[in-house]
Amino acid sequence: MKKIYWVALAMIGVAIYMFTMAAEDLSTYSTFADAARTDKKVKVAVRLSKDKPMEYDPTVDANRFTFYATDANGEEHKVVLLAAKPQDFELSEQVVLTGRMKGDEFVATEMLMKCPSKYKDEEIKVRARVGQE
Repeated sequence: MKKIYWVALAMIGVAIYMFTMAAEDLSTYSTFADAARTDKKVKVAVRLSKDKPMEYDPTVDANRFTFYATDANGEEHKVVLLAAKPQDFELSEQVVLTGRMKGDEFVATEMLMKCPSKYKDEEIKVRARVGQE
């Protein structure tokens, strides 16, 4: 067999391996109930419960931030983020958490904040232009 065939086979094998590793990250969003049924890490899209307390004391533990959030089904749980409190966290409309349920708490190791407020002015301008035409 020629070297080029071996190289091509190796590249196909590496591509398959990379695709299977990436497939784990392409999962859809779950809910807290889904997270409670599995021991695997899941991604949960939540809205912040701004009326509930948020606790962060960097002098005690700089990598522990707790807050309450509600998932798409309306189920509310305490969330423990194993990281520092993000800047402007209170301004976030929606948050995507990666983690797993432990008892009644969702323990998150990663968080992605989504803040549409910076686009509101732009949306208003677009609507105003459309309305003027």
